[in-house]
Amino acid sequence: MQTATLPTGSARYARCIEISKRIRWDIDRDVIRGRRFDLDHKFLPDGLSLAHQLSFLTPAQRLFYGQVQGRTYANMFGMIERYIGVKMLDVSRTHGFGDQVAFEALIRLTDEELKHQELFRRIERLAAEAMPAGYRFELDGNAVAAFVLGKCSWAVLALTCHIELFSQAHYRASIDGAVGLSDLFKDVFLFHWKEESQHAILDELEWRREDATLAPEARDAAVGELIELVGGVDGLLQVQAKADAAYFCRTAHVDAMHAEAVESNTLRAYRWQYIVSGALEPRFQQVLGDLTTEAPMARIQTALAPLVAFVGACGEPQDVGVRQ
Repeated sequence: MQTATLPTGSARYARCIEISKRIRWDIDRDVIRGRRFDLDHKFLPDGLSLAHQLSFLTPAQRLFYGQVQGRTYANMFGMIERYIGVKMLDVSRTHGFGDQVAFEALIRLTDEELKHQELFRRIERLAAEAMPAGYRFELDGNAVAAFVLGKCSWAVLALTCHIELFSQAHYRASIDGAVGLSDLFKDVFLFHWKEESQHAILDELEWRREDATLAPEARDAAVGELIELVGGVDGLLQVQAKADAAYFCRTAHVDAMHAEAVESNTLRAYRWQYIVSGALEPRFQQVLGDLTTEAPMARIQTALAPLVAFVGACGEPQDVGVRQ
C-alpha cells in the first residue's frame, strides 16, 4: 500500500494497519507459552500499587498486596475492552461506505480487543490457580459497558483515548523497567502495549472526527457526559478497592487496626492508575485542550481536583512518570 498517495487521515489509518499486521501476536505462542504465575515475584511495581506507602506491612505482605492489585489490573482491562470493542465496531460503520482504509483499521482494532479480552480471561484463571481463594472481581462487564455506551460518542471516545493512553504510560514508565516483576505478568502487558499503541492513535483520530461534527452546545453537553463517566469510573473503583482490601487483609492476616489504611491506600492506588495518571498524560491533555475551550476545560479540572488531591495527599507522583 502506497500510503504517501493517500490523504493525511487515511495515511495514519494505513500506518496502523501496517503495524498491526507486522506485530500480530498469539496468546499461547507468544504470551503465555505454557507458563504459570510464580508468587515469589511482583505483579505490579510499587509506583502503581503504592504498596510502599503501607509501612506496617511485612515484605511478604507487601508482595501479596501488589499481586492482588495486579490481578485486578488485568481484570479491569478485560472489562474495559468489552465496551471498547463494541464502540469501535459501531464507529467503523461510519466508514463502511467511505474510507475503506479507516474501516479496515477499526475492524482490526475490534478483532485485537476481542483477543485482549480472551487473554485477560486466561490470566484470571492462572491467577486463580496460584493465589489463595476468596478473591472477587465485583464489577459486571456488561453493566459497565451499558452505562458507558449510554453516553454520547464524544464522551465515550474521550474516555477510551484516556484509557489507552494511560495503559501506554504505565507500561513505558513503570512496568517495562521494573525489577523483580513476574516475567509472565510483564509479557502480558508488553504484548498488550504493542497493539494498544496503535489503538490510541485510532481513538484520537475518531475522537477528533466526532468533535468536528459538533456544535458548541453539543460539545458542552458532551463534556458534561465525560465528567459523568469519570464519576462512574470512580464509583467502580471504590467498590473494587473495598473488595480487594478486604480480601488482602483477611488472607494476609493484617490486623483490624490497619484495615482502614489498607482500603484507603488501595483506593488511592486505583484512582491513580485508572483516572489521575491518564488525566495528567501529556498527549491526552494536548488533545483535550485542542477540542475544548477554557470554560469546559475548567469544568473538567474542577471535577478532577478532588481525585488529584486524594492521590497527591501521600506525596505520590504529580505527573504520569510513574515511579517503580
